[in-house]
Amino acid sequence: MAVVKVPEELNLADVHEAIAATVPDRDCIVWRQRHWSWAEVTDRTRRMAAVLQEAGLGINSPAAERQGWESPHDHVAIYLHNGNEYLEVLLGAAKARAAGVNINFRYVAEELRYVLNDCRATAIVYHGAFAATLAEVLPDLPDVRLLLQVEDSSGAPLLPGARRYEEALAAAVPVAPTGLSPDDLYILYTGGTTGMPKGVLWRQADFLAACLGVASTKADLVTAAATARLRALPAPPFMHGAAHWNAISAWISGGTVVIQSDPHRFDPVDILDTIEGEEVSSLLIVGDAFARPLVDELEIRPRPLPQFRFLLTGGAILSPAVKTQFLTILPQLRIVDVLGSSETGRQGVARSDQQHPATAAMFQPSPTTAVLSADRQRVLPAGDPEVGWLTQTGRVPLGYLGDGPKTMATFPMIDGIRHAVAGDRARIHADGSVELCGRDSVTINTGGEKVFAEEVEQVLKQHPAVFDVLVVGRPSERWGQEVTAVVQLRPGTSPADAELATVVRSCLAAYKVPKAFVRVEQIERSPSGKPDYRWADSIARSSV
Repeated sequence: MAVVKVPEELNLADVHEAIAATVPDRDCIVWRQRHWSWAEVTDRTRRMAAVLQEAGLGINSPAAERQGWESPHDHVAIYLHNGNEYLEVLLGAAKARAAGVNINFRYVAEELRYVLNDCRATAIVYHGAFAATLAEVLPDLPDVRLLLQVEDSSGAPLLPGARRYEEALAAAVPVAPTGLSPDDLYILYTGGTTGMPKGVLWRQADFLAACLGVASTKADLVTAAATARLRALPAPPFMHGAAHWNAISAWISGGTVVIQSDPHRFDPVDILDTIEGEEVSSLLIVGDAFARPLVDELEIRPRPLPQFRFLLTGGAILSPAVKTQFLTILPQLRIVDVLGSSETGRQGVARSDQQHPATAAMFQPSPTTAVLSADRQRVLPAGDPEVGWLTQTGRVPLGYLGDGPKTMATFPMIDGIRHAVAGDRARIHADGSVELCGRDSVTINTGGEKVFAEEVEQVLKQHPAVFDVLVVGRPSERWGQEVTAVVQLRPGTSPADAELATVVRSCLAAYKVPKAFVRVEQIERSPSGKPDYRWADSIARSSV
């Protein structure tokens, strides 16, 4: 009888500690000409864990005693811009057997109050620049027992009861973590772009496998780390899952996380200067909103960047035209477009390089990815023309924090197998490749026909005058919804509506052609580059 090898169950903090013991002097974090070695980050994260444990934070109940939507941990809200502190708190919380929670720093007080109460934060680590907003909601947060303020250029005074981050670490006694378990949770809050933010609960072992693709034992990871040379720059804010996933993935391989000098905005010059100066080998971006300014800057000021080999993207469209521009300017690049979500992890990839031309929305799925029928009753076979639901099986999240009904809806049991259905619509082709059609929540119903917003956006971006675009359904007495494109044009260009419509009509059915084009100076997106469809919808409606 063949022996089935069960993958080793891993814990993030445990793996980081093991790799640090092997490469203690290698750069672990680089930011603004400061270099923290793996040994230094180990010391600082152990101190962070000690600060949390001194405040009574940690784990409260074993895994067997909770439902899938319940967390046994105390939760540490990470209310920070990118910097070494963000990653230190995330890892330090894991070493204390608490759980870090990503907080959107753009939230106004009402939104911040909601998410901090929803995650039941017991500690908050925040930049001084956010102190005023936090002060508005603190009276409504009865569970908070620890406040740590990270100093920045704001000069904000300490909030009542808060401690300075660096002073707290300096006073702590670092101790190696104990009791770490693969069942300890990793928590990721969704962006809330199509609904209220929700905390996705992953077992750490499942997170490492499904989201980061880790399939090795700890011993193998440590061995591979000894010779690793990866230097990764995640350009989006770490509050976005893809960004800190990229950072953790670099650590798991024994690599270095590099942070751009100015984390408060996306500056293509800063990004490219950092890639050049720190010999970055891998850059993570989010779609065209990040890619187009980088391409423009490279065309103005060409740089060879021989060490820059991998461009990763996910979370938003990276159009074939922009991929081709990148490969023309930097022919050594391999572009990896990652398909996935907070609720599913990595579901597929599309690779483009000199041997593999850029394509749109076509992915090679992971072994645990499938497409469900529209009624969610069966898995579609390869070649079925139906547009169904993209799903993930195997290692999937336990649920949404504190929300049993949404957990059951998003993670249903089908034929005895648990699925994760995040809301993406897709079609599976005869060769097994998956065509991503778009997110169901922004699908437009016009005259009884379904139109996927992302499909129209990709086609419009083929026009050289279109810098960015979002497509929404504007209310219409005749059609129910009419396809409307909110367009940001390149300076000095002014194509007529008919010209833009012709581009769409040449590639898509007539009912998908926008019936209106609304021009704006700038498309609104989140700091992570994800589209703000609520904003686009309000612009489209106000243009009637």
